[in-house]
Amino acid sequence: MAQQIAQLFTRIGQIGFGVAVVGGVINSALYNVDAGHRAVIFDRFTGIRQSAVGEGTHFFIPWVQRPIIYDARTRPRKVPVITGSKDLQTVNITLRVLFRPLPDHLPRIYTTLGIDYEDRVLPSIVNEVLKAVVARYDAGELITQREKVSRNVSQELTQRASQFGIMLDDISITHLTFGREFTQAVELKQVAQQEAERAKFLVDKAEQEKKAAIISAEGDATAARLIAKSFGEAGEGLVELRRLEAAEDIAYRLSKNRNVMYLPSNQPTLLQLPSQ
Repeated sequence: MAQQIAQLFTRIGQIGFGVAVVGGVINSALYNVDAGHRAVIFDRFTGIRQSAVGEGTHFFIPWVQRPIIYDARTRPRKVPVITGSKDLQTVNITLRVLFRPLPDHLPRIYTTLGIDYEDRVLPSIVNEVLKAVVARYDAGELITQREKVSRNVSQELTQRASQFGIMLDDISITHLTFGREFTQAVELKQVAQQEAERAKFLVDKAEQEKKAAIISAEGDATAARLIAKSFGEAGEGLVELRRLEAAEDIAYRLSKNRNVMYLPSNQPTLLQLPSQ
C-alpha cells in the first residue's frame, strides 16, 4: 500500500513538472506589443515578414522567430542647422519636427535603416532641405516672410521624409538668428535711422520756428504801418491826446505817493519870496 501511494505521488510530480515545462515553453513563446507600438517579425528561414504586428499578445516560435518592437507614436526632435542666406549671411536655425514611422513601412525601415532610423534619416534630410530653402531668401526676407519659409520647408521636408517611410505631423522653426557681424550691422542701422529721425525732427522744428518768426515780423510791420497811418491822418491831435493820457497817468501815480505835497499854483511860496 505504501508503495502504491509513493508511485501515485511520483506520477503527480511528473505531471506537475510537465505542466510547468509546458507553461514555461508557452510563456517563452509569447510577446506583448504595447499601445502605440508595432512589431516586426524576423524569421531565420524566411527573413523579415512584410507586415507589422499590431498591439496585443502574440505567439512566435522561439529561436526561429524574433520580434522587434517599434514605437509608432508621434515624437518630437530638434535639429539645429548652420547655413547661409541668399545674401551670404550666416543663419543659425533650429527646426522642430513631430515624426512617426508609417506602420506599413516598418519592415522596410528595419531592413534598410534599423532600429535607430530617426538618427540616420532626420538630421541629414533636415540639413539638406533647410540649406536649400534658406538659400532662396536674403536675411531680411527670412525675418519678414518667416511663415512662407516655414511652409516651403514643411512641404519639401514632408515629401523627402515619406521616401523613407516616415510621417512628419508638424514642422516649425523654433530658433532663427544671424551671425555677429550681421547683428551688429542691424543695430548700427537702427541707431543711424533713429539719429536721422531726430535730425529730421530738429529741421522741422527750426522750419516751424522760422515761419513763426516771419509771421510775427509781418505782424509787427503791419502794426507799425497802421500806427504811422493813424499819425498821418490825425496829425497833432493824436500827439496831444497821447500827451494828456501820459500826464493823467503820472498824476495818478503821484497822488498815491505820501511824500508829494500839492500847492496852489497862484500863491507865492517861500522859495518865491523876494530876498531882503
